[in-house]
Amino acid sequence: MDKLEAAAAGKSLPISTRQSVEVCNLLRGKTSEQGKKILELVVEKKRPVPYKRYMHGVGHKPGKMAAGRFPQKTSSFILSLLKSAESNAENKGLTPPFRIKEIIANQASRSWHFGRHRRRKTKRTHIKITLQELKQPKENKENKK
Repeated sequence: MDKLEAAAAGKSLPISTRQSVEVCNLLRGKTSEQGKKILELVVEKKRPVPYKRYMHGVGHKPGKMAAGRFPQKTSSFILSLLKSAESNAENKGLTPPFRIKEIIANQASRSWHFGRHRRRKTKRTHIKITLQELKQPKENKENKK
């Protein structure tokens, strides 16, 4: 990891991996402020997440996107993880704004639901977020004159 980067990881989060992949694809490359704003709007059901990979049977939403949904539980977990990554970056001495350099959702081990007659497995996902400090352009003293 670079000096200008900070990371946070969530292990075995009780959220769907497919929904997490779609949310991560939406956030990748954006600034952390933009990402937090988007996730808060998704939790409030004001902005849908476009589904581009796992879209079978997903209804269309108005606007420029085709298939989309409001994965509220997934968005709230990723929002708390993004806030944790920001605080890790600030503790490391980095200054905002940050860019979401890497956000990855991987499938975790799937254990059996406790106390079920029908055998069902839980949904578990690992998520890793890496933030990168955006370097501020140095202002020229000559341009200010």
